[in-house]
Amino acid sequence: MADTSFKDFVLDQLAALPEVRARAMFGAHGLYQGGRFFAILDAGRVFFRTDAASAADYTARGMEPFTYEQRGRIITFQYHEVPPDVLESAAELVEWAQRAVQVAAAASKPPARKAK
Repeated sequence: MADTSFKDFVLDQLAALPEVRARAMFGAHGLYQGGRFFAILDAGRVFFRTDAASAADYTARGMEPFTYEQRGRIITFQYHEVPPDVLESAAELVEWAQRAVQVAAAASKPPARKAK
């Protein structure tokens, strides 16, 4: 049976965020709030969904984007690793998670139609 202690820890840290659940995916876990996919748990690390503005907060702290190799190419996702000090603070982690949920919500909206 797989060790779920890290996933359980993260879910506990995010307990103040309503409707958060984890789903297994490709050897890792995805975190959802309601229907919004906003985080990846992989190999003891948490990656939150980012956009250009929020990614700057992560990179300024030396945090890297989520990547994997496929057919010899590195694929980079718009998710960045959560800084360890943020992960340790439930209140701060919930704030960062809320921003990631907002980014996920904005990304799932259809583009605005241009007026003719």
